[in-house]
Amino acid sequence: MKLLRTIRLDPSDTFVFEPAAEPGEWAVSGAFVFWNSDVEQLQGKARSAFRSGFLGLDSLGWSTLVQIVEVSEGDRVAVLDRLAAQLVKHFGAPDIATARLAAEEEVAFAVSLCNQPVDTLIAVHRSVEDGAVREAFRTLRPRGGPKPLRAFSFLEVEGEDETGERVDVVTLAEEPRK
Repeated sequence: MKLLRTIRLDPSDTFVFEPAAEPGEWAVSGAFVFWNSDVEQLQGKARSAFRSGFLGLDSLGWSTLVQIVEVSEGDRVAVLDRLAAQLVKHFGAPDIATARLAAEEEVAFAVSLCNQPVDTLIAVHRSVEDGAVREAFRTLRPRGGPKPLRAFSFLEVEGEDETGERVDVVTLAEEPRK
């Protein structure tokens, strides 16, 4: 079985997101964080998290990329337990049983994204279309098979075409921290 872990190839996530996930955290898509938000009104780092972040389960921070990793059943159960606890503590789930059901759906979705080889990186782009949140995922792999991963060394991208949107990292870094 495979799941997702956050990965940080360079320090840019610490400028783009508030907070940034720590490298190596278990991760899920995290779109549920924005269910009660008017995403059209999000600005700055919150907008960046909506548009391109995966949710790290320990810090509840955001990561631009996640890595597919092989896991045991015990790891999967630990991820479910951690997410369920976070849903009760931070997202208003009424009890752990209800939170566990939601966590199972979210983790099942994360597993469904892991249909590529171990160590493949995944990026997300979220948008709102006709009032619904749409997520598009891209996989990033070095050309010619597995090799040591270095920042900016990816040559193949699979998934949807680029949207043309760009993030101004300098402006985001200059925003005051809350």
